[in-house]
Amino acid sequence: MDSAALSAVQNYTASKSATRPGTTPGDSMFGRVVSDFAQTLAQGEHVAQQAMVGDADPHALVQALAQTELAVETAVTVRNKVVEAYQEILRMPV
Repeated sequence: MDSAALSAVQNYTASKSATRPGTTPGDSMFGRVVSDFAQTLAQGEHVAQQAMVGDADPHALVQALAQTELAVETAVTVRNKVVEAYQEILRMPV
């Protein structure tokens, strides 16, 4: 095998991992945001369940509900901006 072919194989092997899903910084950041959102909702639900059986502090319940409300409002705002951007792209002349 000549050196050019060996170099091409090595370059291909090195760049192969870059084509896998989830290797770009944007993907991992989005995944963390979604994970944090789900964790906030789960925590709020857990505190609400504890409050129903009388095991949670009322202050902790109010704080968890406020965090959950803020997370949901943020998600809705981001969704609205994405839909608005998509509609703007659709209105662009070709």
